[in-house]
Amino acid sequence: MSQDLLVERYDGVICATLNRPDALNALSRDMIEGLMDTIRTVKEDGTIRAMLLSGAGRSFCSGGDVKTMGQSSPPAVYDHIGRLNDLILAMAELDIPIVAAVHGFAAGAGVCLALACDQVVAAEDAKFVMSFSKVGLISDGGGLFFLPRTLGVYRAKELLFNAEPISAVTAKEWGMVNRVYPAANLQEEAMAYARKLAAGPSRAYSLIKKIANRALVSDLAAVLEMERSAQSMVASTHDHQEGVHAFVEKRPPRFEGR
Repeated sequence: MSQDLLVERYDGVICATLNRPDALNALSRDMIEGLMDTIRTVKEDGTIRAMLLSGAGRSFCSGGDVKTMGQSSPPAVYDHIGRLNDLILAMAELDIPIVAAVHGFAAGAGVCLALACDQVVAAEDAKFVMSFSKVGLISDGGGLFFLPRTLGVYRAKELLFNAEPISAVTAKEWGMVNRVYPAANLQEEAMAYARKLAAGPSRAYSLIKKIANRALVSDLAAVLEMERSAQSMVASTHDHQEGVHAFVEKRPPRFEGR
């Protein structure tokens, strides 16, 4: 695997670190392919129950590499965005929860990469900026899907039109971020959160993720039926029985992902 992405495993959590610190972790082809390889590893392994995505150096991800912009033909741009789209869809469809740990700057496609995760935790000094319009572009990477649904259409258009950064605290108030921590504690807190998710009822989490994502583009009747079908499946799992027994016995549950 390319050194543009570092991958480690701890206690059921796979940690993927964007590793182009000199370029503020601007997205490269090797980075995207490395993340796709990591997702394939998760699917094949069966013992990984959560994923943590973070960035090396001073920032999470600065998005597209501005130094190479304007040098590609329309077909090359179309091909590059196709690879990014495949990654965003793979993240959304992955059965396990993905946690993004954002510090420094998340810009452009870097914001979209974070929003494609299931939970976003951020350092107090983090900044989020949809920087596309500064270089005469529109959002790609799902920004025009995630932002209107997260912030509302008018606030989303404000971020995309003005390309002005917002703080981690503002991002949390607006619903883009789940938790904010001091910068010195971010990685430790993000890892603890990922481990907590890895110890949870992973089959239930998988179905929660799938249905919640589909609910964005489904009507109430469809979501009710998805809930009905999914609940009938998880009601027969070991983890459900363990959860009930733990509740009755007044002890923490010991979920096994089955």
